[in-house]
Order: sequence, then C-alpha cells, then structure tokens
Amino acid sequence: MELDRKVCDRARRSRDARFDGKFFIAVTSTRIYCRPICPARSPKDENVRYYPTAAAAEAAGFRPCLRCHPEASPGTPAWYGTSSIVSRALRLIGDGALDREGVEALADRLGVTARHLRRLFVQHLGATPIEVALTRRVHFAKKLLDETRLPIAQIAFASGFGSLRRFNGEIRRTFSRTPAELRKRARKQAGSPECYRFRLAYRPPYDWQHVIGFLRARATPGVELVEDDRYQRTIAVGGTTGTIAIGPADGSALLLEVQCGDPRALLTIVERVRRMFDLGADPSVIAGQLSGDSLLRRAVAAHAGIRTPGAWDAFEVTVRAILGQQISVKAATTIAGRIATRWGTPVGSAESGVKSAEQTLTRLFPTPAQLADAPLEEAGITSSRAATLRGLSAAVRDGAVVFDGLTTLDSLRAIAGIGEWTAQYVAMRALNEPDAFPSGDLILRRMAGDCSARELERRSEAWRPWRAYAVMLLWQEQADRSTGRQADRGIRHAHVGSHLLARNAARRITTGAHAR
Repeated sequence: MELDRKVCDRARRSRDARFDGKFFIAVTSTRIYCRPICPARSPKDENVRYYPTAAAAEAAGFRPCLRCHPEASPGTPAWYGTSSIVSRALRLIGDGALDREGVEALADRLGVTARHLRRLFVQHLGATPIEVALTRRVHFAKKLLDETRLPIAQIAFASGFGSLRRFNGEIRRTFSRTPAELRKRARKQAGSPECYRFRLAYRPPYDWQHVIGFLRARATPGVELVEDDRYQRTIAVGGTTGTIAIGPADGSALLLEVQCGDPRALLTIVERVRRMFDLGADPSVIAGQLSGDSLLRRAVAAHAGIRTPGAWDAFEVTVRAILGQQISVKAATTIAGRIATRWGTPVGSAESGVKSAEQTLTRLFPTPAQLADAPLEEAGITSSRAATLRGLSAAVRDGAVVFDGLTTLDSLRAIAGIGEWTAQYVAMRALNEPDAFPSGDLILRRMAGDCSARELERRSEAWRPWRAYAVMLLWQEQADRSTGRQADRGIRHAHVGSHLLARNAARRITTGAHAR
C-alpha cells in the first residue's frame, strides 16, 4: 500500500488519534517504529520512514517503541476493499492457520499459489504471510508479558512458539530486550492463574450501546448473558472451555476478561473477540462513505462509530439465523435457549465463573455433531426447519460446509431451507464481510421507501464496500423509530390516564358534596 508522505507528515505532527493504526512511523536514527500518537519527542523529518503495517516496519529492521506500544494499536484495515484473498488469508492467519501449516497449505486453501499469495501480501501489507504471523505472535507475547502473570515459559507456548529458545530469540530481536526485562518494565499485571485481562484497542468512536443492545436481544439463555453493560458467554476452544466477559474500558478500548484453564487458547480467543466486536473498523472512513446518501445521513449522525457485531462461533450464529426465519428475534432467542438446554454440554458453576441473580452461564452451545441427528422438533420448531438445522449440522460435521469465507455461502445455499437472506446474514456476522448485503430484507426495503430487492441492490452500489454497516444503520434507525413511537404512545396514554383520574376525582368530590 502506497502512503502519501505529505499526509503522513501532517498526521504525525498533529498526533491525531484518528490516524492510530493507519500507518506506523519508523525512525532511522533509533531503529524504532511508533504509532502516530506516540508521546516521544518528534524526530527530524529526514530520519522518518512510513510503513502501512507493524509487520512491514519490523521486516525493514525496526523494533517496536516501548512507550506507545505499537502491538496495542487498532488493527489496520489497509486491505479492506482491495483484495479479498488477502482479507481471507488474514482471517485464517488470525485463526492460527500458519501455526499448524505452512504458506503452501494456506495458499491451497485460498485457491492461489504460494508465490502469488506472498506477492499480494507484500503489495497490500508490506510484509510476507510468515512475517505477518510472526509479528502477530510476538506482539501477543508482549501483551501477555505486560498484562498477565503467566510464567514466561507458558507465554512462549501460549503465543504460538514451538520452543522457549525460539521465543526468547524473537523477543530479543524485536524489542532488543529479553522477556524478563520486558516484564520488569510492565506497568500493570492483573488477573489470577486462570483469569486473564486484556485491553483491546479500537479506533474511536465506538457505538457500544448499539452493539450491546444488538447482542442483548439475541443472547441465548444459559450460553450468553448481557448484564451491567457487559457481554458474557461460555466458550470452547479446542479442548479448553471457559467464559469471557467484555465491557467498555477507559480510553479507546474494551476490557476482555477470560477464564480458562489452558493459556494456549488465549491467542485464538483474543483474535475471535476482536472480530466479534469489529475492533478493526475505521468509523471515519465508513461514515464518510455512507453519509453521502440521504437515506443513511441521519442514522450515521445519530450512531457515530456503529459496528457490525460478529459472532463467537460461526455454526452457532448460522443456527440462530435459521431459527430467526419468519419469526421474531425474541421467539428465536427462546427456542435457541431450549436447544442449548436440551443438547448443549453443561459446564459447572465453578468453571463458568459468571453468575447472575436471574441467570447463570451453564451451557456450551451444541456442536454440529450434537445436533446432526437430534429430534429438534422437541424444541418447538417446525419439521421443515428442524430438517434444515440437521442438514446444516451434518454438513458442518462432515466438512461439506467450512466457514472460511471462500465457498461458504455457496455450500450454505445448497442446503434445503437456506436462502440468500440467511447466507448474507451469516456473511455479515460469522465471516465479518463488510460488504455483505441481504437485499431482500423486509425492513431494509421499507426503510428505502418500499422498494424491490433489485432496486435496493442498485441503490446500495454507492455504499460499497461498507454495505454491512449500512444494514446495521437502517436496522438501528427502524428500532429508534419504533422506540420513539412506543414512547409517544406512552406519553399519550399517560396524558389520557391523568385526565381520567382528574375527572373521576372531580366526580367523587361533587358526589360527596351532594351527599353531605
């Protein structure tokens, strides 16, 4: 990605937080790279170089700044809208693809040659896939050193390194310090041996109330819980189970609390949560694109920093999407709770660790194998929908449906009972596709003036590549209008009620006077 030096110079001098994560500043005299918001004294212009990603700066021989912590900056969306192959590869790398296999295997999954994949990565990110994956591991290790009390040996394996020697070497190469020296510099260490806390940065603004409200309405009883402005749920990663809790933190960050017994799952958990809460989005770019349409302008102003809430588990949210066909969100949530209670795996209260006066997180959502042959009609759903869910479960269990973003939608559409709306909804929430668009959605068509799906599709061309955010804005505006109408009705009812009370009181006074 080409960077305009004049623009970067102005952004660097302003230390404007809106540029955080969009590029990195490398200083040739110190061989250190920083974020645009770094509080250190500004270097001389002739000593400054700019890089689109942290991996590109490290590949050029620079090490991260220990004051502004580049590893904690919001994820850069430099590849959004430019290369679907790179975006899918980054998603797979985030899921640990290069921890288990090489670049050749990753390229095979993407349908390209390894050479072409490397060329695309260098073009869009300034670094190869291996360099991106290594930077991801090293930065996460630094985060564990700073924010947890894990022993250094456990941090090495939790961050994806196969040996302590390799871990020590990469940390020293990247930071010019040993892991022990970095830990001594850490400003805070929190948590217990099985409870880990992380600050997850985002690019402000962030419409937390929209995200938490969206998730609250869809929280599966026993599996998910929204309480005290925090989202909580049970999780399973490999053979590790536990819980997560996410809420707002001071500054432009969310606070993630993880309870699990195996720290090797932490890297995967953090990556999933970042995608689930859409922390890599650039709200200023999205708003600039969408506010140009009169249909979206008011919603963009009312919900600055809106996000597309993702999902912890792709299979789980696909089940929810099927349950939600032609019934209300509340009804689908109730049925999902029945399915979790009947077929989900119980977790003990000590393991779940999160309790409420009304609810307790007691279940893991059922796996595809648990639902593939289940008599789902017992949960109160129709036989046709139960057949669709069993077909989905069997397809995921047998590998016919893989949620990797490549052929997922085609394989989903091949299952009887799954149409275009469901496929696009899954693309939005499970695959984090910023341009997913269920054009047949009734609410979207009504909000656009009762137009047809084809007409809405044509109008949405101007919203690319951020159509998923346009969907969220229109859904939220419809909810705002509904809430406003309910409030107006409440005020009218209150006014009529007070008028009747006053009239009845006057009658009683008059009647009493006549009686006396």
